[in-house]
Amino acid sequence: MKTHPDLPIDAVLPDLAERLRAGGNLVLQAPPGAGKTTRVPLALLEADWLGGDRIVMLEPRRVAARAAAERMAEMLDEKVGQTVGYRIRHETKVSRGTRIEVVTEGVLTRRLQSDPGLEGVGCVVFDEFHERSIHADLGLALCLEAQSALRPDIRLVAMSATLDGEAVAALMRAPIITSEGRSFPVETRWLDAPLKLDRRRRLEDAAAELVRRALEEEPGDALVFLPGAREIHAVESRLAGQVSDGVDILPIYGGLPFAKQQQALRPSSPGRRKVVLATAIAETSLTIEGVRIVIDAGRSRRARFDPSSGMSRLVTERASKAAAAQRRGRAGRLEDGVCYRLWSKGEEGALRAFDPPEIIEADLAPLALELAQWGAAPSGLPFLDAPPDAAFAQAVDLLRMLGALDAADRITAHGRAMASAPLHPRLAHMVLAAGVSDEACQLAALLEERDPLRQDGIDVGKRLAALREPHKHPSVRTTLERIADTARRLRRRLPSSQPRVLSIGALLALAYPDRIGLRRKGEEPRFLLSGGKGAALKREDPLGAERLIVAADLDGDAREAKVRLGAAVSLGEIEELFADQIKWTNVCEWSKRDRMVSARRRRMLGAVALEDQVWRDAPPEALGAAMADGVRQLGLAALPWSPAAERLVSRVRRASDGDAGDGDLPDWSDAALLDGLDAWLAPHLAGLRSATDLGTLNLHEILRSGLTWNQTQALDRIAPAHFETPLGGRAPIDYSGADPKVSIRLQELFGLDHHPTVAGAPILLELLSPAHRPIQTTADLPGFWRGSYADVRKDMRAKYPKHPWPEDPIAANPTRRAKQR
Repeated sequence: MKTHPDLPIDAVLPDLAERLRAGGNLVLQAPPGAGKTTRVPLALLEADWLGGDRIVMLEPRRVAARAAAERMAEMLDEKVGQTVGYRIRHETKVSRGTRIEVVTEGVLTRRLQSDPGLEGVGCVVFDEFHERSIHADLGLALCLEAQSALRPDIRLVAMSATLDGEAVAALMRAPIITSEGRSFPVETRWLDAPLKLDRRRRLEDAAAELVRRALEEEPGDALVFLPGAREIHAVESRLAGQVSDGVDILPIYGGLPFAKQQQALRPSSPGRRKVVLATAIAETSLTIEGVRIVIDAGRSRRARFDPSSGMSRLVTERASKAAAAQRRGRAGRLEDGVCYRLWSKGEEGALRAFDPPEIIEADLAPLALELAQWGAAPSGLPFLDAPPDAAFAQAVDLLRMLGALDAADRITAHGRAMASAPLHPRLAHMVLAAGVSDEACQLAALLEERDPLRQDGIDVGKRLAALREPHKHPSVRTTLERIADTARRLRRRLPSSQPRVLSIGALLALAYPDRIGLRRKGEEPRFLLSGGKGAALKREDPLGAERLIVAADLDGDAREAKVRLGAAVSLGEIEELFADQIKWTNVCEWSKRDRMVSARRRRMLGAVALEDQVWRDAPPEALGAAMADGVRQLGLAALPWSPAAERLVSRVRRASDGDAGDGDLPDWSDAALLDGLDAWLAPHLAGLRSATDLGTLNLHEILRSGLTWNQTQALDRIAPAHFETPLGGRAPIDYSGADPKVSIRLQELFGLDHHPTVAGAPILLELLSPAHRPIQTTADLPGFWRGSYADVRKDMRAKYPKHPWPEDPIAANPTRRAKQR
């Protein structure tokens, strides 16, 4: 092995080796630049307890995995693939003599699935565990279970720059070793005021300005943190011609060709400076030589899954305090450094402390498939953070839809084949169902990558055509060629079968059966997806005129998502692919738009009606239930409330407050009447179809017929419908107010020397003139006769001289007539 300068991690390597020699697991905390990624695996290589077995180190990023393997091989004065090799997605460099394998993504998980005992592996190292990738969380959980059941001798090491070491150590039942690291002072420079961005001034404009300022103020190489490849290319173009000739602008991100990644990692040539434009992969995973200036745009891009929409989307958000600290530390690796932050010091307190683990926010379909293959539920494995129940349940539903799980949620043979493919379950199902055709493999490789032709509309067909003729697209030729190469690798890897000739739309439908879209009525290109969500296209997009499309990529908007990639599909193709899922459904429902019942027979695929016709013989009870739902939507005010019906409801409400004895009265509050529409109103709605038809109902009779004999008796006792007048007439009692009320002509009460009551409570009397206009309201009729009646008499005699107005009303006889001539 070559000799190399001492690194901070060297001080703890003897203790680390001794702890592992004694058996068990270990948590190593060391800041970026301490040397843990390359020094720890090499230090363990000759450990006697390893016995010649391999060390597997999990790296969360492909760029970092390759770089770590290259660096360790260089330290051994070897080529990658000898003692040190790597396995990443679609690329492997190992040999029989390989002792250290750097692996990434699902490589470790697939190895565990095929060999739970990890034969020939003596140690598994989880590097950069603080990034909390879903693969690292799953890999650790599976390794801990394998260690418990099959391999008590295997050692597990979790290494991290910033980590809640206590929680991880408790999960692993492991001690913690800490390397303090070595860093130089870093000066932090903030903006004077919060950054204001709009259409004219974007993040990349501000970042490019800050880069130019930093290069003028400070010597040395610079590392610029940006949220993604789009911003990197935008800043690169803005810096072109704006910096001195001695400055090299070098991007680095996951999708960049390996040779260009290496350019960014190597030291600058003598007499030259470099500006490395990087995503979050440069926070901790990579060593970029020569950096003493950091420019932090303060943004991160993360995939976030929304269970309510069933879609993932990339969101650009503020970087956490932990991420900002990691980025800042990159400036102090070799000498005193400077960190420029694209935010003000006052904004610092609003940053969240840490980024949430990926398992909390990610699409869990791949995890659910892995757990089904392992034969365990999330609760049965030692996860540091359990996957959210709602997102996991939705993932299981998707796997059932794809045929990966049976009705009992056990993995099927098709599910096992899907799990063996290095693809998302959706794409694995598509490729396998298509017989591993060339076009299916190309489509899968294309959809796994960022869209190389984002400005060319949404038609996936254009992308597949570009794959076959990459020379026609020089700006993205390298990307297209890489995707085509991935497709060829995929075709060779998966078991051959009889390829099916399917259109692009049919292939997409296999992968996205919940995103088959039927165009809604209207001029705007809006679609209802089979999963129940809405989607929309730009008006000018040619696919907007299609009746049926499949949306392969959406922006994740929960209300109505924008389609970013899709293809047209025919009804015949849908019927052929999903014959077992298409069902005739009879639907009788209220149309809010038409204010009437719609009775239809529909051939449904999920929420999409492939065929729609009138249901001519809909049963009366179905029509009644739909009308009841219409009333529920329109409100009780839509019903034809007669005075008699309103008085009946008021009586029941008043009486239900009292003691009804054996005839307990129903709850006729507005809320209860709406909730109980199906019981008391729906049976009377048969034959009605529209809001206008409701006017034919006799609500008083419908409500009255709903009362039992006992309830009617109780109602008459507690809240009688009428007041018996001295003339033997029946004046309706109004119970809608605070007190029961009767409106009656004053002359009809002559001779009554006591105030009438109902159920022991005085009736509020609204005394009317002969013309039925209110004269006075009283709750004390004898007091009225003795008091204000005299003044009323004077006024009424003048207005109604033909009617009797006796001086002593108590001694007079009640009457409805005028004076006799």
